[in-house]
Amino acid sequence: MKPLLDSDEYVRRVFEAYRATPGTCGAVRSPDRAFALTLHRRGVPLAAVENAFVLAVARRLARRPGAAPLGIVRSLAYFEPVIDEVLESTAGQAYYDYLRKRLPRLLSAQGRASPARLRRG
Repeated sequence: MKPLLDSDEYVRRVFEAYRATPGTCGAVRSPDRAFALTLHRRGVPLAAVENAFVLAVARRLARRPGAAPLGIVRSLAYFEPVIDEVLESTAGQAYYDYLRKRLPRLLSAQGRASPARLRRG
């Protein structure tokens, strides 16, 4: 297992991934910073956070045609239940990689641009 990043680098990378996540406002507020620091203190791997972003976006985009659009995500804490789900999941990294590959198609079906950075690594 990779050693955990120092808190500043971890928070920076969480925010970088959050800002690149489709459907988020991209703005980072002090409660978001506090939440990211809590994730760091809990030892949540950055990959789990990034995988949760991908899973949540895929779910938000894979809705029935004609469904009312969902509102913009304005808080990093929105992803907390999905992060916990990813941590408890037995799904392997291949599943999240598969979702990452499907996102451009889901985004284009919604008339949105592809994510700038939702790729691992």
